[in-house]
Amino acid sequence: MNNENTKAQMRKGILEYCILLILAKQDAYASDIISALKKANLIVVEGTLYPLLTRQKNSGLLTYRWEESPFGPPRKYYSITDKGKTYLKELDQGWQELVSAIELIRKEF
Repeated sequence: MNNENTKAQMRKGILEYCILLILAKQDAYASDIISALKKANLIVVEGTLYPLLTRQKNSGLLTYRWEESPFGPPRKYYSITDKGKTYLKELDQGWQELVSAIELIRKEF
């Protein structure tokens, strides 16, 4: 079994959660989101990020606005919505439950 593939699949499973965590702190441009994920060692490319952002926007979890950029064309800044904040709270609870379950398994077995 390929260890790197397994780790990549685990990272993919939590990307949507991580995006909401980032946007809960402040609005962000896509490249800012990628930078934050890379800083946390979650390497993501634009081709992975944009479909996730679109899906979250279509679900009402995110919204966006265009802002002029001094460095080129206008930029799309993403924001978390109230629905997204509520969903993030649910994900936080689910994450804590998952971490607790894994820790229990690690200690007990």
